[in-house]
Amino acid sequence: MTEASPPIFVTARAGTNIALVKYWGKRDAALNLPAAGSLSLTLADLGSETSVRFVAHTDRDHITFGGREADARFAERVCRFLDLVRQRAGIARFAEVATANTVPTAAGLASSAAGFAALALAASRAAGLRLSPSELSELARRGSGSAARSIFGGFAEMDPGTRSDGSDAVAHGVLDPQAWNVRLCVAITAKGEKAIASTAAMERTARTSPYYRDWLASVPVDLDEARNAVTLRDLARLGAVAERSAMRMHACAMAADPHILYWNPATLAAIATTKALRAGGIPAFFTIDAGPHVKVLCAAADAAKVEAALATTPGVMRVLVLAPGNGAHIVAEQCG
Repeated sequence: MTEASPPIFVTARAGTNIALVKYWGKRDAALNLPAAGSLSLTLADLGSETSVRFVAHTDRDHITFGGREADARFAERVCRFLDLVRQRAGIARFAEVATANTVPTAAGLASSAAGFAALALAASRAAGLRLSPSELSELARRGSGSAARSIFGGFAEMDPGTRSDGSDAVAHGVLDPQAWNVRLCVAITAKGEKAIASTAAMERTARTSPYYRDWLASVPVDLDEARNAVTLRDLARLGAVAERSAMRMHACAMAADPHILYWNPATLAAIATTKALRAGGIPAFFTIDAGPHVKVLCAAADAAKVEAALATTPGVMRVLVLAPGNGAHIVAEQCG
């Protein structure tokens, strides 16, 4: 694409993903390089849709979010990402970007993962680039570490990589979304944004938690176990790893100075509900990201029972039942 080319208007959609083996900590903050690998499930019906076109005759990027002009912090983050795309494509035009989320922002539901995966695909295509899934994953990671996984549908694994430039810190698919009929029931336990953003919490944990090194050392074993469980469609085995990884991540963060505590009473109550379901013969397993909400992994056949139990848990505001979803994909593309 040259500067004289007509603008291409591209809309892309990406689902959020929930890590079952957690991503927590960076080896290079500037490049968003993870300190350890992770494994996640990309979800349907919860994500971001982003439209991008690079245009002439404007002196800045125009960013809207949910139909309104984006706040300065969000807009600056998007503009920095667009600079990466412009540099790679060899163009100088500014962009018009419109993003809409079906994910509550900054609430511990991985809105940035979906947002930057959709932006990476839409912006790169609008700039005339045709990137492979691996290249898209690397690009998306620059916006949000978790976004690298949302390029792929179903179960995906993030490789931490070893190269200093981050070229090998990319995700890859492990199991397609149609290959295993599971559900993730999300118990919403609070409104609004979380008390501390993930990036700041990771940095504080890495700098001050006495458990951080042990946390990193535990991840490769969890990844091997989780990957094998996904391949075998072994829910009990995967669920055990997911709960262990979540509890260790939060324990590591709680031990930071000052401590980081995302949970509220409803979080604990939802954990208790999940354990009670399991004791009653329903295989259900919880995970918790950097936020207060509890996500429960179960078989599709058990989802209604899990939803009902979580919905009557004290403090739970509502429950979302989500299926595995596709990776980032183009919704519309046109010239002019």
